[in-house]
Amino acid sequence: MINLANRRDCFFDDYLIDAKCTSASLVLHHPQFRETVFIHDAPWEGDGCDYHNFFFDPTWHGCDGSHPEGVYRMYYLGWSMISGDGKKHTTKGIRVCYAESADGIVWTKPSLGICTFNGCSDNNIIMGGEAQSDTTRNFDNFMVFKDGNPTCTEERRYKAIGSFGDGLWCFFSGDGIHFTDGYKLAIEGYFDSLNVVFWDALANKYRGFIRGFHASDIPGENKVRDIRYVESEDFIHWTSATQLCYNDKEEIPLYTNCLSQYFRAPQLFVSFPSRYIERKSWNDSFEELCGKEKRLARMKLHPRYGLAITDCIFMTSRDGVNFQRFSDAFMRSEIENGRNWVYGDCYPARGFAVTKSPFKGAPDELSMYIFTNHWMGIPSTLDRYTIRMDGFASLHAGAKEETALTKFFTFAGNELFINFATSAMGYIHFTIFDNDGNECHSCEIFGNALDRRVHFDEGTLSSLAGKPIRLRIRMRDADLYSLQFR
Repeated sequence: MINLANRRDCFFDDYLIDAKCTSASLVLHHPQFRETVFIHDAPWEGDGCDYHNFFFDPTWHGCDGSHPEGVYRMYYLGWSMISGDGKKHTTKGIRVCYAESADGIVWTKPSLGICTFNGCSDNNIIMGGEAQSDTTRNFDNFMVFKDGNPTCTEERRYKAIGSFGDGLWCFFSGDGIHFTDGYKLAIEGYFDSLNVVFWDALANKYRGFIRGFHASDIPGENKVRDIRYVESEDFIHWTSATQLCYNDKEEIPLYTNCLSQYFRAPQLFVSFPSRYIERKSWNDSFEELCGKEKRLARMKLHPRYGLAITDCIFMTSRDGVNFQRFSDAFMRSEIENGRNWVYGDCYPARGFAVTKSPFKGAPDELSMYIFTNHWMGIPSTLDRYTIRMDGFASLHAGAKEETALTKFFTFAGNELFINFATSAMGYIHFTIFDNDGNECHSCEIFGNALDRRVHFDEGTLSSLAGKPIRLRIRMRDADLYSLQFR
């Protein structure tokens, strides 16, 4: 029996839906570009600045102490993809950098004075610094989280994982700025993309999502990039890595995972992995595709640097292993501009920012960030995209009325609130009923709101609270994103 209690639940998957009795469909939505929020133009940055990850920290008031309500804290790698002579793909001297923002729109790169670059410490580097001759200390990725484990000591409140040398290592900090080396994590895998670890307070354990490979069923492929799951109760002892399972059986190479608990419904995991699509040979489309000259130059270093292209999909899970994913791209490369349609496009930052809408009177939005100008020999940028709260996917009906029936569930509370949108002609109707013949019927609902209270013409919800019930939904030209009893 599903127990919703008074939690928000989102229509990212068919968890609540009785598919055999439902004609409405789950549809994917897409974020919209807003603006470039900063440029990686410092001497220690470049066109390889990637693997951005961030979180909101209410107890950190900014490096200058001017934000009493907290800030968003972002970590990323600073480096250039190609050596100065253009003859090789360089991975030396990759640095970990830091930025922060009070509103998710205006970002600053504070001068921290921790590391030197070209003899100067006026920079935002927190690890690395001068170009390193010891390649075992060159970070391939670096991800930070604030540990909510109640047994965590304050000097280890901020934890990081990063790949360099022979494995995945952890780091500790008391302020999220000054990190000390920890130890190599007892996890097996391939770690050359942003690996993710966090504390799950609902499950009372650490969860991790790392890079892997498996044997391929694709003709001409020996192995396929994948994502694997690990967990730990103490951040020391970890389970063996388990390959993720999907609702579809298609063999899709997945690169970065950018997975997190969805903060408005933490029982849901949301992930935005990159699809790695590599054509096997140059063809006429490459002849016409933007960036031909630089693509051919990169192919002299390695063919896949010109033949591979990436985009981003959306998938979700409730247990961390079994995922429902949408086949359509969540993010595509934008219209060709000479700097996109490359390997590395559509890598989202891990994290969400709640940001003000540019439209007066409109509610807050979710902001996501994408880095651009990958492989271009010019500073990469970080671009902001927005989507409505809970807006990654919805239960949808078009111009023809469709219906949906939920599985049996229980709830707590006496009112129902929904995140929805209709056209002027569209509508949603709800009927809640139990096995004893008790029913509640809503009025017609139309509009576009994040948190609309549903009025019922007949019956009261409080009489059905705690009982196994089902929800029948009739909808036309409408989207239902989430619901919550309270």
